[in-house]
Amino acid sequence: MFRVIKRLLLLIVILALAGTAVVYGVLTLSLPALDGKGQSSHVSNNVKISRDLLGQAVINANNRNDAAYGLGYAHGQDRFFQMDLLRRNAAGELSELFGKVALGLDKKMRFHQLRKRSRAILQTLTKADKQLLTSYAQGVNEGLAQVGYASFEYLLTGGVQKPWQSEDSLLVIFSMYLDLQSATFERDQALIQIEQAYGQKMVEFLTQPSQYQAALDGSKLTPFTDDIPTLPAQAQHPVKNIQANEERGSNNWAVTGAHTQTGAAMLSDDMHLSMAVPVIWYRAQLNYTQNTKEFQITGVSLPGAPAIVVGSNNKIAWGFTNGYIDTADWIALNDESKTWQVNEPIALPNDEVENYPLTLSEYGPVKYINKKPYALSWAAHQPYAVNMELVKLEQSNTVDDALAIASSVGIPVQNLMVVDNKGSAAWKHMGGIPARKTPSELSVNTKQYSTLFEQNENERPFVKNPQNGRLWTGNSRVVSAIDNSRFGNGGYALGARSSQIRDRLFEKQTFAESDFYALQLDNQARFLMPWHTLVLNQLKKDKSKNKQYISELENWQQCACASSVGYTLVKRYRSALINTVFASMENKLNEQSGTLKYVKRDLEPAIWQLINTRPDSWVNPEYKSWDEQLSGAFNQTVTALRAEYGDNLQNWQWGKVNALNIEHPFAKQIPILAKFLNMPIAPGFGDSYMPAVQGKSFGASQRFIAQPGHLENAIMTVPGGQSGHPLSEFYRAGFSDYVEGKHTPLLPQTLIHQIIIESAQ
Repeated sequence: MFRVIKRLLLLIVILALAGTAVVYGVLTLSLPALDGKGQSSHVSNNVKISRDLLGQAVINANNRNDAAYGLGYAHGQDRFFQMDLLRRNAAGELSELFGKVALGLDKKMRFHQLRKRSRAILQTLTKADKQLLTSYAQGVNEGLAQVGYASFEYLLTGGVQKPWQSEDSLLVIFSMYLDLQSATFERDQALIQIEQAYGQKMVEFLTQPSQYQAALDGSKLTPFTDDIPTLPAQAQHPVKNIQANEERGSNNWAVTGAHTQTGAAMLSDDMHLSMAVPVIWYRAQLNYTQNTKEFQITGVSLPGAPAIVVGSNNKIAWGFTNGYIDTADWIALNDESKTWQVNEPIALPNDEVENYPLTLSEYGPVKYINKKPYALSWAAHQPYAVNMELVKLEQSNTVDDALAIASSVGIPVQNLMVVDNKGSAAWKHMGGIPARKTPSELSVNTKQYSTLFEQNENERPFVKNPQNGRLWTGNSRVVSAIDNSRFGNGGYALGARSSQIRDRLFEKQTFAESDFYALQLDNQARFLMPWHTLVLNQLKKDKSKNKQYISELENWQQCACASSVGYTLVKRYRSALINTVFASMENKLNEQSGTLKYVKRDLEPAIWQLINTRPDSWVNPEYKSWDEQLSGAFNQTVTALRAEYGDNLQNWQWGKVNALNIEHPFAKQIPILAKFLNMPIAPGFGDSYMPAVQGKSFGASQRFIAQPGHLENAIMTVPGGQSGHPLSEFYRAGFSDYVEGKHTPLLPQTLIHQIIIESAQ
């Protein structure tokens, strides 16, 4: 019997090893060749595609179109599935890959009809821009064809790799609109529902300006001075976690040459996005000739598009943060408003099709909010939303050159921060901005709608070389209080992060790259210090009962540090108290398919006003008084932490509670693949409301620091590898530098692979 069991176990081991060998064999077939020669009729001269020790693609070409081909070739080899997901997500075409489970998401995206808009915009582009997109698409498809075998994602889904088209690159840019601006109209919808349920004064109370304001001119918005609105009598409701919407945003700042040893201005930029495997950005350097001039542009590209998004040409360096000005309005329709219905066919596997009925109007697609029709007018729906003007940054020589093109670039509106090698630094809004003059966070009626919405705004504020030599943005209001009434609030960040960056910049007079990197990693918990005082004072009312918690809070290190239990307690307490105080409002909105999610970060000044004045109507019916409510929120915090992490307080350390876990989307669905596909889990470092932004799968998607003219010291650190293939030598390359805070060079290092594509013309 023992021999039989032994033989069976041996057979199982052999079969497992054989199965593993087969899997690795199949995966190996889909690895791209990174060395060799090929031919193409789509390039005018030879194109060289090299890769360095990190897998950074270095493209050498004789003109910009051939450089686009080379970048597309590298993207097609390393990132095609990621690109496919981006275009399908924006177009609402994921169901064709994943089946009916993706129908809900596809319908949400089809509301915007972005495939049709991409096709229409493509026809309006200049001949040069069309050729640029064509060259890029040809490179993508030939790079993909070189691989020969479909990647494992297509083997698992049974999906088909469809050729890349020029319009798909526009869809990829639209995908960034969805990621960066959809919270703007979602927030407006929440405010409309709050106004309908509680009145205009409640909206003003919940969205009042905070003390954290960091506009470049130092201006302050008028504070809320009215009485606190009375909350209607509350029934007892379960306290739900109001999940705050992640700030798709970023930090950037700059100093003029007066504050560097070189005399060149210096830029820092770290863009905050959801992080997955592969990471969204792709490191690249483009080397080409245009009008007899040689250009070299180094930075990160977005797979699917032929441009360097953030980087430097050694004359200027540029970076972005999300603008969060108001680019969308809900138009309240009436009985006289003309609407019509179209069917959006959504393809499913096996040639099935589901028709999605979409109601349209002259103002935009129509959605029912509390059973009333509203049309969405959004910058992304306009002809100026997307174009190829961003490429012009590559050939800019000065800050003034960059400022001159900012108004014409078709991307989601961003805070452009740009510096040059002469010492100048500037900020300006870049991207599509509706020209209508009176933005609204609530709905407007059809008579208030302005057709100027359909035009791009050319007149925009900017700041160049301020007297103090410092510029900063962090997704909060940047414009003056006067300009704020013109450009509106599209969901600004609270301002705590921007304020901390501003204050840090005034702590020194001269900066080097290492100083900027230290500021990117600044995780001091300045924002939570009042909350720390509140909860500690609350617990000291019963010192014997709360002894262990008091000890952790008194030693919390005042930072989002990996070993801090106290930070976890303060952060979770703040959230629990907000959830408790606003429980009845959240439940009421939920009944109307609404939520406070998109306004939760606005609530900071309101919650402190409530804590300080303690109005009876704002006591949750579960408690008899504000003291009970304040204590009860801490009890909820402890109960939740015990349920998640056990009774041992050391398991509540912030580094464990907020551990960085960057996952492949397939590993989430098939956990057995996690070890094979995911990045290693790293201790949590940083949080929201501080420069070092980090969540479990959210944070700085790159860290970039540069002085044009001195790029030998420039930094570009990315939380993941270049390749989307798990067997590639570049799958995890660079990740350890990111989590360890190392200064990964921007410029390519030793080149170890080279492909030459010869012209067959």
